Amino acid sequence: METLHIRSVRKTYPSAAGPVVVLDEVSFSINPGELFFLLGPSGCGKTTLLRCLAGLDFPTAGAIYFGDRDVTDLAPHLRETAMVFQSYALWPHLSVSENIAFGLVERKIPADERDLRVREALASVRLEGLGDRSIDQLSGGQQQRVALARALVVRPRCLLLDEPLSNLDAQLRIEMRQEIRQIVKKNGLTAVYVTHDQEEALAMADRMAVLSRGRVAQLGTPQEIYRQPITSEVARFIGETNLLAAEICDQASPDVTVLTAAGSFTGIFGDPTHAASAGEKVELSVRPETWRPAARGEPNSLTGVVIEKIYLGQRAQLTLRTELGPLRIVVINPPGDLSTGHELTVAVATQDVVVLPRK
Repeated sequence: METLHIRSVRKTYPSAAGPVVVLDEVSFSINPGELFFLLGPSGCGKTTLLRCLAGLDFPTAGAIYFGDRDVTDLAPHLRETAMVFQSYALWPHLSVSENIAFGLVERKIPADERDLRVREALASVRLEGLGDRSIDQLSGGQQQRVALARALVVRPRCLLLDEPLSNLDAQLRIEMRQEIRQIVKKNGLTAVYVTHDQEEALAMADRMAVLSRGRVAQLGTPQEIYRQPITSEVARFIGETNLLAAEICDQASPDVTVLTAAGSFTGIFGDPTHAASAGEKVELSVRPETWRPAARGEPNSLTGVVIEKIYLGQRAQLTLRTELGPLRIVVINPPGDLSTGHELTVAVATQDVVVLPRK
C-alpha cells in the first residue's frame, strides 16, 4: 500500500464564456489503508477528482502520485486501481463469475488462477455459490457486491467508489455501509469513496475532504468536521445546525466570548488559528442535540417558547421561538408536558459553541 498524493490539482473545461474551473489547486494526501471520502454538494468537483485518480480524466495542472510514482498522465490500466461505478456497469449477458473474471481475462491471467481468484472474490462479498447465476437474477444489493468483487479480484493498489449505494433503497444502503467498510479493511485496501450523503460519510470514513466550488473546504476525521467545522458552509452541509449571529467581545484562548441578541455566550473557534478582534461579526454553529434543558441564568443559556414539536419516542425535535430567531433542539426522553406553547430554557457547553467567520 502507498500514500496517494494530490498536489495542486487544477481542472478546467473550455466554454464560450471562458474556462470553467472544476478543481482549483486541490492538495492533500491519503494514507495507506485509509477509507477516505470526498464529500460535497453537486458540482463541487468530487467526481472529477475521482476520475483524475482513476485515469479516466486528466488534470489541467498539478500532479497525482501513488507513493513516489507520478501517475498524472498514466492510462487507467497502468495505475493498478479499480473502480466501482454508481450504475455498477455489469454485463447482463455474462454470468456472475464471468463478470467478476472480466478484468482477469483482459490481464491474461491463467484459467486455474483466474478461477481461484473468482471464488475468493465471491467469498469476500458473501456470494458463494452464486457464480453461475445471471445478473438479472440478483437483487440490487447482490449486484452491488458483484461490482465490488469484480474490483477486488484484480487486487488493486487503490479502490475507487463513485456513489456505489445511491441506487439502493434506504434500508439496504444502511446495511451495505458496514459491509463495504469491512471488505475494504479485510483486504487491506486504500479506498477513495465519493458521496453527497453526509450520514454515509460520517458512518464509514476514516477521514474526509469536504469540497466546495472546486476547493477543499475542510479536511479531517468525521468527528473533527462534525464537531468543529471551520466555515458555516461546512457546518450546514455536515448534519443539521443552528447558525446564530454574534459579535466577538473577548478571547482568552482557547475560549472566546461573544455577544448575541440573547446575551453573551462562550465558545471555541472552529479554526483555532483564526486571529480574533473585538467587534468582529461572527456566526455561532450549535448542533440541535447539544442543547439541554437548564435553569434561567445558567452560562450559555437562553429561553424560548416551543412552536413546533416532533415526537420520536425516546427523543423529541423541538423548534423554539427565541430572541435569536427559530432554534432547533433535540430533547432526549422528553417529559409529557413539553408541548407547543411551553416555555423552555436550554443551555449548551462551551466546546459545542463553534465560532465561525461571518461572510
